[in-house]
Amino acid sequence: MYYLFSDAYHYRGLVTIFGPRNNRGPYRGIYCSFRNRLFKKRIKGAVLILILGLLLSYLIGSIPTAYIFGRIFKGIDIRKHGSGNVGATNAFRVLGPAIGITVLALDALKGVIGVVPVADFILKQQVVNELLIRVLCGVIAVLGHSFTVFLNFKGGKGMAATLGVLIGLSLKFSVLKIILLSEILIWLMVFLFSRIVSLASLVSAVTFPVFFIVLRQPWPLILMSLGLSIFIIARHKPNLSRLLKNQEPRLILNKKKKI
Repeated sequence: MYYLFSDAYHYRGLVTIFGPRNNRGPYRGIYCSFRNRLFKKRIKGAVLILILGLLLSYLIGSIPTAYIFGRIFKGIDIRKHGSGNVGATNAFRVLGPAIGITVLALDALKGVIGVVPVADFILKQQVVNELLIRVLCGVIAVLGHSFTVFLNFKGGKGMAATLGVLIGLSLKFSVLKIILLSEILIWLMVFLFSRIVSLASLVSAVTFPVFFIVLRQPWPLILMSLGLSIFIIARHKPNLSRLLKNQEPRLILNKKKKI
């Protein structure tokens, strides 16, 4: 809790009213009691805002974009077509390139929203660790994307949402733009060489924490990158099996899918 509420004892107004903290006069007991009450009240309010913010991040991440687009534009349940995954790649194959790219952008946007506006909402309490809160909101958004409450906790594999989290963090911490660009370049290079989305995603997931460690980023970012890397690799377990058997389908950009 210290890392979340590291500035919670900054009550300068009370010092002005009741004297300095080391005051041994008649108001010392009143000051300490009043300060502690305000501290507890402020912490309770901050915890409530934190819970609401994380819940909001999860719900935003849980919006099943590919499923909604499949219902609206094709009248189908995308879970019953293609790979059955509710993600951008399957949307690209089943619903077409335009919808697939739109789904990718919106899934990434869910991560951005969690890291930026939702985290800003929590940070208005001004008693929290900014980096840790943004990381928590981002991770929760990814979990919402992968375990959406709207589809019996079965969602995407988390790659697009993780991209959105990294974009959101890079908007707030400029040093992360180097990692963002590097990850995008790695993904594009592997994909253009192999035409296999899952392979590009797996390679990007493996290199993801390496950049944070090499660039000596703060521990919340390193833990986040390690956790999301392991999570994405685990979510791609069926793809790994097909890759080892040389059975993973390639994504042909100019191929038109008919339903």
